[in-house]
Amino acid sequence: MSLLSWWARLSYGVLWRPLARIPGYLVNGVEVAVGVTVVYAIATVAGGAHAALFASTGAVCASLADVPNTAARIARRVAIAAVLACVASVLVLASSPWSWAQGVAIAAIGGGAFMMLAYGPRAGPIAFAPVLAIVFAMAIPVPEATVAVAFGWNVAGAAVYVLWSALAVRGLEGCYRRDALANAAEATAQLFRTRAQMLRAAGEPAQVLAALRAWISHEAKLAERLQLARDFVFVAAESPANRRETAMLLRLIDIRDVLLASRLDVNLLGADAPGRGVRTHLAGGLDAIAAGVDAVRAALRGVLRGVDANDPGADIAGLFATMPLAHGDPRARLMPALADRWQRLAAEVAELEALVRGADEPVALTREELVHFVARDSWSIAAFGPHLTLRSPVLRHALRMGLALGAAYLVATLMPWGAHPAWVVLSVAVVLRGSLDQTLARRNARVLGTLIGCLVVVLLFEVHSVAFLNLVFIAAVAVAHAFVGIHYMVTAIAATVMALIQQHLANPQGGFAITERIADTLLGALLAWAFSFVLPSWEQRSLPQVVVRALQALAGYAQDSLGTADDPGAVDNARVGQRLSRRRAYDAIGAVEASFQRSAAEPRRVRLPVDDLAAFIDHAQRLMAHLSVLRLSLSRSREWMHAPDVVAEIGWTRTALVQCLQLDGAAAPDGDTIDPLDSLPMDPAFTDRRAWFLRRLRITVDDARRTGRAARRLLAPARTATEDVQPQR
Repeated sequence: MSLLSWWARLSYGVLWRPLARIPGYLVNGVEVAVGVTVVYAIATVAGGAHAALFASTGAVCASLADVPNTAARIARRVAIAAVLACVASVLVLASSPWSWAQGVAIAAIGGGAFMMLAYGPRAGPIAFAPVLAIVFAMAIPVPEATVAVAFGWNVAGAAVYVLWSALAVRGLEGCYRRDALANAAEATAQLFRTRAQMLRAAGEPAQVLAALRAWISHEAKLAERLQLARDFVFVAAESPANRRETAMLLRLIDIRDVLLASRLDVNLLGADAPGRGVRTHLAGGLDAIAAGVDAVRAALRGVLRGVDANDPGADIAGLFATMPLAHGDPRARLMPALADRWQRLAAEVAELEALVRGADEPVALTREELVHFVARDSWSIAAFGPHLTLRSPVLRHALRMGLALGAAYLVATLMPWGAHPAWVVLSVAVVLRGSLDQTLARRNARVLGTLIGCLVVVLLFEVHSVAFLNLVFIAAVAVAHAFVGIHYMVTAIAATVMALIQQHLANPQGGFAITERIADTLLGALLAWAFSFVLPSWEQRSLPQVVVRALQALAGYAQDSLGTADDPGAVDNARVGQRLSRRRAYDAIGAVEASFQRSAAEPRRVRLPVDDLAAFIDHAQRLMAHLSVLRLSLSRSREWMHAPDVVAEIGWTRTALVQCLQLDGAAAPDGDTIDPLDSLPMDPAFTDRRAWFLRRLRITVDDARRTGRAARRLLAPARTATEDVQPQR
């Protein structure tokens, strides 16, 4: 066993219990603060206070990429951030004698840094590291004769922090992994409750739209957390504990599928008094099941009695025994099918609770198969190729950021109140985002956070103690790092305190200059908002590509879900391919949902049509739910599924689904809209599964037809743009 592996196992055993109840982002913030403190202490002993200041700035820049992830990924990312930050520092320091040259360097560094977003959102912290290095290099006074010395300490601080993060993450990786599972469980419970809200909102258009927006937001959060959990759990070394965690994560992924399927046929209940009463009952059942997921989350957080073995769980049988439907109401035929789904959800959560209590369960996939679901972490230079065109949102944002930072520096040098260019540049960098809605949210949080942070510093100024200010600085580093992805206003407050204290420690005679800081922040926020309209990437530009990808992903999932025409059970023999196509479909629909959210803040003239987009998302999600139900039915293949007429129906459905999801729609089979209530079999599903299965096939094709029509209606104004979209396999 290697020394690092020994340290990882020992640390997990020692640190797990005291840290389990602390959210991972707080543990990460403390770890970063300790690392910066270590760097500061070493540099103070070796070179004095001024050297420590430069070394700590290098450490802080490198630490931006030190976010909860596996050891191998953090090591690469922190090293890349450290190198880019050091290069940015030397360029800014070297150009400091010439104002024009420094302005050009700042614009070039800013634009080049944000090209890193070609690697996706995971590169966000890395892209910001050089920008923060710019700010530090400008903010701390450096005599020309000591530029090389300052740069040397900066590099040394970054290098020491890289070593620190590599060691620290080995000890904390087990805690981060458990925390990622807890976060996924928490997001799952939120999605249950959001689905319950959607059931209660039926018949109220305003409430339905609000519930849909909440569903989209929480679904995106769950997708992100499930992927982070996959990246942790699926690469962990084989052990009984890791097998349990893998089984739990696979359960959470399947629960998401079953929850989505729970929406099917609910629309047939109507919006009259009995229908609303049934929906209210169903919503209460989802809330009760969500409480079980919450108990799992609490247990994963270290609350020992989070899951009670004697808890009977949600009473699904009692729930459906008291449904407010009159005798003879045709909607009563739905109740056995709905009860089956709710019981399936409750059973999945019960299995999850058993796993967290220590039960064992065989994992459906091998470790070699699970690796296929781990996000790639390649940093190849080839990733930049597709983005070397003005049609790329990445290049447009990089150019926008470079121009904005250069303009911020120029405007700050011309302001009559003696603006601090570093602070204006920082304000622009943190506020200006890739989309207008994110920029507006950051703008408000940044301004309010700066005001509160300045007030905090005014109070701190009453304490005349360098040691105390150093402690506050370290605490601010921890808070700013921990909350950057959780609550940005908290980060803005802590970052303001951190920056003002740092400048005061570097130049005690200069004071805190709070009034100027507030003015600089307002100026930076204004510039960031103005530059949001320079080379904008409105959602309507990318909508055709996003919708086409969603249609293609749905068609791929349809093919994999239904197996082959001559062997319906083949889906059981293609577990990896089917699960991968399911994830691609979820991700593709998630991209459409993200466009829906981002477009809400755009100017009305370019805003996406809300009704058409919501209709497409609704039909696409419904189609996903149908496909999941069919996949689950086929995985429990029965003898009647191999009957010639059933096999033929499956084959026809498989072909029809692909044709319905073509953008031109020319090959889509004709068909009248099915009245699902009239198509309900007379006997319940548990006595005539064949009839219900064949009905599901017909309804699935009908919803695929609706999905295709919604896509064509959505893209009608921009159909010419789709001609350039190449099919992606």
